[in-house]
Amino acid sequence: MKIKKNDTVQVLNGKDKGVTGKVISVDHAKHQVTVEGVNVVFRHVKPSQKNPQGGRLEVSMPVPVSKVAALCPKTNKPTRVGYRTLDDGSKERFAKKSGASMGVVWAARS
Repeated sequence: MKIKKNDTVQVLNGKDKGVTGKVISVDHAKHQVTVEGVNVVFRHVKPSQKNPQGGRLEVSMPVPVSKVAALCPKTNKPTRVGYRTLDDGSKERFAKKSGASMGVVWAARS
């Protein structure tokens, strides 16, 4: 899966189409990501020691990873993500549309 935690993504379809947000968590087994402010539902909770008031809590639920696209750091538009090996042997993620770097994945040892 090429979407990572803390990536900024845009929702491609569904009730939150066009919304951008930061990835909170990634579930590799289910191919789902949880995005801040996307697919928000109410959870009704009983009063407890942790939450003495109880009531309705807004919670972001996971969405399929195929329904989101990473935003290019250069153009701020949705793009696919690729991997490339640099001259020093380290590996980085890059935006396929602009070629901009999205961060080093694996750094070569010196």
